[in-house]
Formats: sequence, C-alpha cells, structure tokens
Amino acid sequence: MASGGTALSKGSFQPDSDVHITYEDQQKINKFARHNAKLDYLKDELKAKQNELKNLEDAYEELELMDDDEKIAYLVGEVFVYQDLENTQATLVEARDNLKKNIEELEEGCYKLKNLMSDLKAQLYGKFGNHINLEADDD
Repeated sequence: MASGGTALSKGSFQPDSDVHITYEDQQKINKFARHNAKLDYLKDELKAKQNELKNLEDAYEELELMDDDEKIAYLVGEVFVYQDLENTQATLVEARDNLKKNIEELEEGCYKLKNLMSDLKAQLYGKFGNHINLEADDD
C-alpha cells in the first residue's frame, strides 16, 4: 500500500474547484451513456443472431445426411410443418441469408456507435482528463 497517499477506487470522482461541468458537457455525457447502453444492446443482439446462424448452419449440415424422401419437421412460430428435404433446405438457406444480412446491419450499427462514442470520449477526456471515467467495467 502506498504511504502518505489515499487510494482511489476505479471510477471515483474527486471534486476539484477547477472542473466545471456545463450544460453542454452534461449533454455530451448523457449522449455517451445512451450510446453506450445502445451499443451493449446491439452487442447482445449480435451475439444472439450469430448463435442462431450457427444453429441454422448445423441444421443444414445435418440435413445433408438425410434421405431425399424423408419428411422433416420444421418449426414455424409455435407449429411444426412437415416438408420434404429440398424445401427444408431452401427454407434454411433463406433464413440463413436473412440472418447474415441482419448480422451485417447490427455490425454496421455497432461500428457507427463506436465512432460516435470515440468522438465524444475524446472531447470529454480532453476537457476533464482523469476526472471522468468513460471506460466500461469488464467483469
């Protein structure tokens, strides 16, 4: 432990008479927080869509091992629909293509938010230095 000094926990704020937060500064901080929350949401959506895509690809690989004349149960909403192998494969390909497009859109959204947040971070750290913590706590 360091002698003669006080230890600051991560993210703590020490009041300083030289640091003044203007209305505009507070708006930037709020905007950063909103973008950060939206980014977290998009990351969760992206992860879920990527898992769904992997499941679709695994299902498609399993179908390749089946006989052409077998009927396959395909879940649509809350109901199973039985269809032949060719139609099931076509349905999976269409679902896969839609998911890939959705994943690209989510990745683009994350990229744009990260750029906006980076600009806000630069402005806020430029003004407040180490008096502000805009880094995410990774548990």
